[in-house]
Amino acid sequence: MDTRPWLKWYGDVPSSLRYPSGTLYQAIMATAARLPEWPAVEFLGHTESYREFGRRIDRCADALHAVGLGQGERLAIAMPTSPQGVIAFYAANKLGAVPAMIHPLAVPTEIASYLNASHARIALILDAFYAKFAEVRSRTGLQTLILARICDDFGPLKRLGYWVTRGRKIPAVPPDPGVRWWSELMAGSHPTAPAAQVGADDAAAIIFSGGTTGTPKGIVLSSRNLISEGLQVATWVGMHEGDAILAILPLFHGAGLGLGINAALLSGCKSIMVPMFSAPIVARLIRRHRPTLMVGVPTLYDALTRDPLMARADLSCLRAAFAGADTLPRSVKERFEQLIADSGGRLKLLEGYGLTEAVTAIMASPLDHYREGSIGVPFPDMLATICHPDRTDPLPPGAEGEICVSGPAVMLGYLDDAAATAGALRTHQDGRVWLHTGDLGRMDEEGFFYFTCRLKRMIKSSGFNVYPAQVEGVLCQHSAVTQACVIGVPDEAQVERVKAFVVLKDPLSAGPDLAARLIAHCHQHLIKWACPRDVEFRAELPLTRLGKIDFNALVREELGRRTADPGGKAIPGAGPTGRQGAAV
Repeated sequence: MDTRPWLKWYGDVPSSLRYPSGTLYQAIMATAARLPEWPAVEFLGHTESYREFGRRIDRCADALHAVGLGQGERLAIAMPTSPQGVIAFYAANKLGAVPAMIHPLAVPTEIASYLNASHARIALILDAFYAKFAEVRSRTGLQTLILARICDDFGPLKRLGYWVTRGRKIPAVPPDPGVRWWSELMAGSHPTAPAAQVGADDAAAIIFSGGTTGTPKGIVLSSRNLISEGLQVATWVGMHEGDAILAILPLFHGAGLGLGINAALLSGCKSIMVPMFSAPIVARLIRRHRPTLMVGVPTLYDALTRDPLMARADLSCLRAAFAGADTLPRSVKERFEQLIADSGGRLKLLEGYGLTEAVTAIMASPLDHYREGSIGVPFPDMLATICHPDRTDPLPPGAEGEICVSGPAVMLGYLDDAAATAGALRTHQDGRVWLHTGDLGRMDEEGFFYFTCRLKRMIKSSGFNVYPAQVEGVLCQHSAVTQACVIGVPDEAQVERVKAFVVLKDPLSAGPDLAARLIAHCHQHLIKWACPRDVEFRAELPLTRLGKIDFNALVREELGRRTADPGGKAIPGAGPTGRQGAAV
């Protein structure tokens, strides 16, 4: 049987690539040496060449070394998509330290868990997030906070304008001996830090995600993982000097780091960094900088098609756009493509597939061939197969099973979790190590793959991972709650929104007021995307034969309601108690 039937769709793309054998830092500096005068990054009107970008990485490495960051240590980075976060990421790699990427909008309890998991002593954050990190310092090993400002790279006049419009709203940072300022560290004089003696297979990044167990885990990636995935993507779309990509997805997100930043800088492309997404902002950036590439989640493209500024923008500059992290609704695809066509362009919005355990995208549709419903074909040097869940033998084309992938982008493992790593990375009969993704899908006779649903219990809300077990744990901390089960329900704006089913200690207390209090309780402990939008009270929750809460039964029940009520609104009196909660 042909194990790579997809190669016939490669066209001019080679089936195998040559990868640098060194570290990620060395690979980026090689680009800087090859294209010193080409633009590397653009951020809010400030453009930086590859030469200057490389110099700033070295200066940052010197500064981080001076404050005590050494080989084998972890640097927490909680930044929006900005030059400081990217520079620190590569500088840490030079020192042999491992960046641990944290969502900058995480709440203190989440921050504490990430810091304790990574054992980070030093963190780079925005000044606006100081209070949250200072709050958890006593509960973690955090010693030094390096504070950056959005306006660090602005000229005097623009810095003043930023302070007047936004900066003055940021609370002042009190005197704190544990605080160092990014601008002062980068302007200071420090001894030159030598590059650490580390290799391509050593740890280079920790990205927190759900893993195959549905609870947040640290995914450990090597330089080889990040370099190979970046060059595979760049080769697939023909990314090179002269291209410009809109880096819209955030740094803590595998796709944001792996595509918008790393793939771009490895290939000599310009990365246009977008620290905060909004359709008007993206429309202005497209008109001003005319990017050739963009990658986003379906909700992003949906928002762009609804913005009036996009209708007036010249979008003919875009030659490739990909949607990932969630299923792309056909209506969104058609509206975005029509938007491009109205500008005289011929771009097709294509789907891809990936997961943080393999950096991010590891397959996508060929640029010149769209197949309805398909997530595409594997990239060069990546293998994919369909296996029966919990087994390692491959299934024939057309059969549905677990998507498994193998190749140089597959992670080193889960941080300090050998059992979870062994469950996800398994050696098959061919002697290769395969990543069991926890996703159901199938492959057709010609090598195109199709995603069906997630085996792992994870909700995708606005392109971000939500872990039901984490939300349920927070709900059950409330004194009124006995049991909770969380599922994702279809939502036009978010693709999925979070709904909670709750059993109360006192059933008579059920009602909209308590539902609103439970949602507020979640907002104190969880990032907003993870908080329930709806709460439904139940006398009891369905159970499996093993006595576990049967969340699939609730999913089926919810889908049945929506079939009966196409508008998708809550049906009064639904559920065994006949009592509805609140939709917020």
